[in-house]
Amino acid sequence: MSVLDFLDYQFMQFALLAASIVGLTAPLVGIFLVQRRLALLGDGIGHIALTGIGIAVLTGQAPIWGALVAALCGAILVEYLRAKSKIAGDTALSIIFYGGIAGGVLLTSIRTGSAGSTLSSYLFGSLTTVSQSDLIAVVLLGLGIAFTVAMFGRQLLAVSVDPEHAHVQGLRLNFLSGLIATLSAVTVTVGMRAVGLLLVSAIMIIPVVSAQQFAKSFRQTAIAGSIIGWVSAIIGLVFSYYIDVPPGSSIVLTALGMFTIIAILVFILNLIQRKKVTDGFA
Repeated sequence: MSVLDFLDYQFMQFALLAASIVGLTAPLVGIFLVQRRLALLGDGIGHIALTGIGIAVLTGQAPIWGALVAALCGAILVEYLRAKSKIAGDTALSIIFYGGIAGGVLLTSIRTGSAGSTLSSYLFGSLTTVSQSDLIAVVLLGLGIAFTVAMFGRQLLAVSVDPEHAHVQGLRLNFLSGLIATLSAVTVTVGMRAVGLLLVSAIMIIPVVSAQQFAKSFRQTAIAGSIIGWVSAIIGLVFSYYIDVPPGSSIVLTALGMFTIIAILVFILNLIQRKKVTDGFA
């Protein structure tokens, strides 16, 4: 039996392509969330996407589009509460978090009688549920994320790092903040099948934090984060196939493992460099 025998199965081909797109694009959005200290935004959006899935299940529509609409509404609502309301950002996320998951469980239960088995693949990812139509949607949404970041990356970074300075420069803060929220919603939807709504935020954030340990610029961080995210997605997905576990958990644990390895290597390299400097003064 070949170690690559999983490629003989169409569902694994679909899952690998979907996971690759998630791994490459999620950190491109996560880098802005890290800069804005909104690392948990993906979690809040992921949970309100459950309500969209519940509505889609209840009405017999495709869950990925129901999740996208709900995620977009949730992202815009969070951004509005942060910008216009006296409610703090973390409180706004909590409202989205609890309301979204409650709505998803309720609506799915009405349709199927039990929400557990129906929502499981969306919460933790699934190898076998990535259909051809899902894959087409993921590819289109992934391309949309990459194109938007390429077009507005500099402005989004300026708003994320220093909103006041960006405002002085004449940048449209409301539009760009809303764009970041929209990109987060699309990313959550893209990662729903491969990683799961409960864990997709991790693949947005962990590769970026890993890259920040050694990258010297925003561009380097974005490129390195995408590579780390892609490698984590592929290794984690293949690992989940062989040990028969939900892919979301293995992908995130792989990303955490890479973070740990990078942290140790950077620490060792820094020790060596400091020793060389010390020896130079001796």
